[in-house]
Amino acid sequence: MSKAYVHGYHPRENKRLLDQAGMLVDLLHSDTSYPSGSVVLEAGCGVGAQTVTLAQRSPRARFTSVDVSADSLAEAKRATDAAGLTNVRFQQADISALPFTPESFDHVFICFVLEHLSRPVEVLAMLRRLLRPGGTMTVIEGDHGSTYFHPDSSPARAAIQCQVELQRLAGGNALIGRQLYPLMLEAGLKAVRVSPRMVYVDSSKPGLVEGFTRKTFTAMIEGVRESAIAAGMIDPQAFDTGIRDLHRTAEPDGVFCYTFFKGVGEKHRGQH
Repeated sequence: MSKAYVHGYHPRENKRLLDQAGMLVDLLHSDTSYPSGSVVLEAGCGVGAQTVTLAQRSPRARFTSVDVSADSLAEAKRATDAAGLTNVRFQQADISALPFTPESFDHVFICFVLEHLSRPVEVLAMLRRLLRPGGTMTVIEGDHGSTYFHPDSSPARAAIQCQVELQRLAGGNALIGRQLYPLMLEAGLKAVRVSPRMVYVDSSKPGLVEGFTRKTFTAMIEGVRESAIAAGMIDPQAFDTGIRDLHRTAEPDGVFCYTFFKGVGEKHRGQH
C-alpha cells in the first residue's frame, strides 16, 4: 500500500513508539474499552505499543493483533507476555489482504497506520467489511501540521517538513489526522465522530517534556536526518540547528503542542 515505512524498524524506533504509547495512554485511550466477550481486530499492531493498553483496559475482550512484520510481532508478543496478558493472539498478515472472512469481528482498532498508506480509504473499507453489523471502528492518527512551539524556529519547522515530505514520497501522509472524518465517511462508516486530542507540554509537566517532546516527537524527526540529507531536502547544518531548536522547546521556558485525532464510526445493519 506504500513504498516504505518511513520511520524504519530499528530498536531506537521501537523504543520511541513504546515511549509515545506510555505518555499518551490517558489522552488517547481513556474512552477506549470493549465489552466482555467482544472479538476485536487490532490492524497494524507494530511492536505492541497500543496492544498492551487495549488488552489491559478490556480484559474480557479477545484481541487479534496483526502486523506485516514478523520482528514487530515478536516484540509485541514479548510486551504482552511481560504484562501477563492472555487475551491477545498475534498473526502475521498484510493489512491490505487480511485472511479473515467478512463480519468476523465486533470491533476494529487501527492506530498510527493510515499515515503510512497510499490508499487509506480502501483499507478502511476493507476493515469495515470485517465488522459485524452494529460494530465500531476506532481510528487514531496524528497530524504534523498541528505542531507549534515556543520559542518558534524556522529551522525546526524545516526539519519537521523533511519528515512530512519523506512520508509523502513513501506514499503516506503525515498530515492525515485532519482528514479522518471525510476518509471514514468515504469508507462507508456511519455515525462518525472525531475528537482532537491535544498534547500540551510545558515545564510544569516534566514527564511529558522528556517522554513526548524529547523522546517521542523530536526523536522521530531526528530519526529521518540521514534520509532527508541524502534526498537533498536540507543541508546537515540546517537540520541539526532545527533539532537543537526542538530540544530548546523542552527547556524551562519552552512550550510544545501537538494534536492527535481520534475517530469512531459504526457499521450499520444492512451494510456489507
